[in-house]
Amino acid sequence: MTNSAAWWRTAAIYQVYPRSFADGNGDGVGDVAGIRARLGHLKTLGIDAIWFSPWYSSPMADAGYDVADYRDIDPIFGTLAEVEALIGEAHDLGLRVIVDIVPNHCSDQHAWFRAAVEAGPGSPERARFHFRPGRGANGELPPNDWQSNFGGSGWTRVPDGEYYFHMFAPGQPDLNWGNPEVVEEFDGILRFWLDRGVDGFRIDVAHGLVKADGLPDIASLAPGAGKPYEDQPGVHAIYQRWRAIADEYTAADPKRERVFVGEIVGPDPEGFARYLRADELHSAFNFDFLFCPWDPARLRTVIDDTNSAHALVGAPPTWVLSNHDVTRVATRYGRLDYTGFGFDDRRHGVPSDLELGTRRARAAALLSMALPGGVYVYQGDELGLWEVEDLDDDLRQDPIWERSGHTERGRDGCRVPLPWSGDQPPFGFSSDSGDSESEPWLPQPAAWKDYTAEAQEGDPASMLSLYRSALAIRPGFGDTPMTWLDSAPEVLAFRRGDLISVSNLGSTPAELPTGTIVLASGPLEDGRVPSDTTVWLRA
Repeated sequence: MTNSAAWWRTAAIYQVYPRSFADGNGDGVGDVAGIRARLGHLKTLGIDAIWFSPWYSSPMADAGYDVADYRDIDPIFGTLAEVEALIGEAHDLGLRVIVDIVPNHCSDQHAWFRAAVEAGPGSPERARFHFRPGRGANGELPPNDWQSNFGGSGWTRVPDGEYYFHMFAPGQPDLNWGNPEVVEEFDGILRFWLDRGVDGFRIDVAHGLVKADGLPDIASLAPGAGKPYEDQPGVHAIYQRWRAIADEYTAADPKRERVFVGEIVGPDPEGFARYLRADELHSAFNFDFLFCPWDPARLRTVIDDTNSAHALVGAPPTWVLSNHDVTRVATRYGRLDYTGFGFDDRRHGVPSDLELGTRRARAAALLSMALPGGVYVYQGDELGLWEVEDLDDDLRQDPIWERSGHTERGRDGCRVPLPWSGDQPPFGFSSDSGDSESEPWLPQPAAWKDYTAEAQEGDPASMLSLYRSALAIRPGFGDTPMTWLDSAPEVLAFRRGDLISVSNLGSTPAELPTGTIVLASGPLEDGRVPSDTTVWLRA
């Protein structure tokens, strides 16, 4: 593990989605035992830290983002003792550990919420959430017009007639961050995991914790006012408090700075930067880059805007191509008629040229890794996996599928278990071998036989080899700023220190600047950069 306190400024961080990474007990669901057995893959890949999506006790109404107990591990994944061993083993390999924390909402099976339902209107237990009486003659209407991000009303009624607000599924009641008990509880949760050696937290829905006073109707607000349950000014005091806790642990062990990365959606660049002030979060996900099409002008604008916004507060940018909520990059980039890649733009059923998408995914990987700041890799992107869009509807587990009335097919397609070895499903995902290996919780395409980690091992042309090579070279870019080089409009060429990155998004080959080639996402064409290709050079 690097001794640099500011390791996070340039870190390559790998997202593990536990139920789909590796299955250690053979039941078809990924778990902590499976992760521990595959840590060598991550070490060899060359990443600096692992971000684990939620593994807490949960009824799984939203794949673990509905937490019933923040201080325990769901039995489907293993035990707290196994997680503590995993943290130690990762540290022994030089890998830092970031855990997901879900502070906007908990599960309707959380002890607090069960007590709130039983306690009744006006009780201290209900004050930990957003309970309100209904509107209408008999309270038959929701308290306001707020909608769930998963579709339908954001309010669900309990037997005594009151409603509670949930930004997501009904099984995910929003916590009331105006209540001191909530604030103090999460202080304790942070310390619980910091005491177990974690190096940081990824904050789910970091922009959503505070709601506007009075919970006003959206229809009553001025145009462009934004949602009254997102990006409210009071959220910053929460993160200032959290930063003080992290800094306390860092002061006790200065070589291991504890960090936060926020999932922040919605604010303008200046509003985004406010989350990254020196006494708040260390970094935040760059969704503008994630959602940007493979278009040179738009990518250049996003890169410039990102760098400018982060420069306001001296924070490092992050660059993200995929995660557990969006269509896999190879599928996205293979679609020719897209305008963006937002959460609500999954485009199921729209044809995708996977050969084109894979070529662009390779080029985008090198582009993102060359940019200043940190970079995130979603599990399976290093194997070149695509979105599995032909899942049987009766296998879908994403609550978006049900909440949308079966009009939005949800996020299961990017969460299909990884293929590790062998020539037929389940491709070594489970610990058992041969015919006894359990079927994974979502089926893998038979065509993934050529995309297993085993199949790509030792193939210099494979996606896995490209990622390993890029992540090995990437530290050479350091923490230096970038300078654009003169190039054609369809070419993104910039220099950082003595390294140069050239990405050709045009239809004709592009000339290379003077330098020695150190890595390319694809073969060159008469010494020039072909379409949808990125080349790194040393000046």
